[in-house]
Amino acid sequence: MDDETKIRSLVRSHLERDGYTVLEAGTGARALELARVADLMILDLRLPDRAGEDVARELRAAGGLPIIMLTAKADEAQRIAGLRVGADDYVTKPFSLAELAARVDAVLRRTRGEAARTEPASFGGGMLRLDAERREVSVGDRDVDLTRAEFELLSTLSARPGRVWSRTELLSRLSGEHESSERTVDAHVKNLRRKLGDRSGQPQLVATVPGVGYKLAVERDG
Repeated sequence: MDDETKIRSLVRSHLERDGYTVLEAGTGARALELARVADLMILDLRLPDRAGEDVARELRAAGGLPIIMLTAKADEAQRIAGLRVGADDYVTKPFSLAELAARVDAVLRRTRGEAARTEPASFGGGMLRLDAERREVSVGDRDVDLTRAEFELLSTLSARPGRVWSRTELLSRLSGEHESSERTVDAHVKNLRRKLGDRSGQPQLVATVPGVGYKLAVERDG
């Protein structure tokens, strides 16, 4: 975990607002103790008692706990080194708390959800169906053909129905578009809504939360 108390506190508060339970560790030794009960670790490479890379190696040797590395080291060689010792993702300081939360969610979905994604998900009493394995979407009895970006956005929104996602968070989920602006998200959402059949003045699948972002406006069935 991050050895800077202020950063740890900010990260903890933000993730707890997203519904996560967060445990803090100021040393590598404590981080290894907490790893026994954790689902994911945000690991700083600069720790007071040992190198973060060494902690990552021990975590990898002990099992498959997902790791997001957090550090001020921004050069490519350091990022590659971190990934080689077992990091699932890499965030450099200064960083956006919203982006970090989105990366936490993305890593957990990748590492946790393989079994859960074997069956198509249904929302709104069968109004919307999403098959992540086959990358297929249907609305009612109509199949919907989505682009890669549109599918990634819908998958993100449907992972936690009702949860409001900011444009920054959604942008970070669009693989290959990290240098784009938040207007990119608006354009993809506009196209997604059109394909899903959302119309102004009618009940919608994807809702806008003014000044914040977007959410899936129907609940998951079952």
